[in-house]
Amino acid sequence: MDTTTALFYVFSAVLLFAAFRVITARTPVYAVLYLVLAFFNAACVWMLLRAEFLAIALVLVYVGAVMVLFLFVVMMLDMNTDSLREGFWKHFPLAGLIGVVIALEMALVLIPGFDVRSAPVADAVALKMGNTKLLGIEIYTKYLYPLQIAAVVLLVAIVAAIALTLRRRKDSKYQDPAEQVRAKKADRVRIVQMKATVEVPAPAAPAGEQK
Repeated sequence: MDTTTALFYVFSAVLLFAAFRVITARTPVYAVLYLVLAFFNAACVWMLLRAEFLAIALVLVYVGAVMVLFLFVVMMLDMNTDSLREGFWKHFPLAGLIGVVIALEMALVLIPGFDVRSAPVADAVALKMGNTKLLGIEIYTKYLYPLQIAAVVLLVAIVAAIALTLRRRKDSKYQDPAEQVRAKKADRVRIVQMKATVEVPAPAAPAGEQK
């Protein structure tokens, strides 16, 4: 057994343990931390398979952004795990059946990819360019339109998430720039005509009373 094979077994064992602890941890914070560990080991396995771009993208996108955000949200929400665990064993048979179906579907899709006989043979130019550059060429030439469609779908999902979570509070004060631009002088200034007020002089005292 060479060093690469030994590292593969070590990373795979840690990955399986971390994935098992994600669904069995008693607190959500520990579950998120085990998921981060699982992503790191999956990235290491991809590095052994010479898929450098996928490994770096997994660490930067999922571990560095998504999982950290999940961790902050879980720590701020302070969820009650006891109420979430109610009815776990009641729904366990259905959840297990759905998990088995998903595993079989993934196996049917991924197993043909392990056929070495149907794998394309890389020439000297492809080996010199590297996996990351070849992946970029394939994505932005052969799969350009599916990439643009995926980008539009993600943009629509972002806009929909913002629209669904946007709530206007009654006690909040804000300014509408459009209304400020359309404002006229008559809307801001009102001229009111009022009668002049003339003070009446006090009556003069009689001459005998003057001192």
